[in-house]
Amino acid sequence: MDKNTLALFAKYNKTVNENLNGIIKSLSPEEWEKNLGGYFRSVRGLCSHLYICDFNWLKRYSTLRDFAVFREALFARESYSFKDELFKDMGEYLTMRPQLDGKIIAFANEITDVDINSLLKYIDSHGTPHELNFGGLVLHSFNHDTHHRGVISVYLEMLGYENDFASLSAALEE
Repeated sequence: MDKNTLALFAKYNKTVNENLNGIIKSLSPEEWEKNLGGYFRSVRGLCSHLYICDFNWLKRYSTLRDFAVFREALFARESYSFKDELFKDMGEYLTMRPQLDGKIIAFANEITDVDINSLLKYIDSHGTPHELNFGGLVLHSFNHDTHHRGVISVYLEMLGYENDFASLSAALEE
């Protein structure tokens, strides 16, 4: 793994979220909130979960060293609780998600080879301490997002919206 791979995944994350958001903005408020039966019951619930996890992982990553992106106002707040359900409406999500994706891109562009090979010490949301490879954890974040976007994809299909978020090639073309 190298910093270019992480930057590529950050670009993929941004690109696929833009495509996803293009479909989400077509949803009615009822479709946005509809209980579709999964652990995260609605598109809103999944989008909230993804945002919370991305934000909370970025806050953890900020403890490795002084990354410039984490000096920005967005990161002044503490981590979110997993009990939080963000976004009072779809418009708020459609404003906040691209801002966070921009910070993920900036973060990925600051990562060095030294960072990738470092160990990150952190305490997870259950209070369990960990000391794990930083680069592997960053990949974990992107994999987590891909997993949950897959569930969103199924939800969108259940609602009658065609979609395909599987192609990494769009990020390669930018």
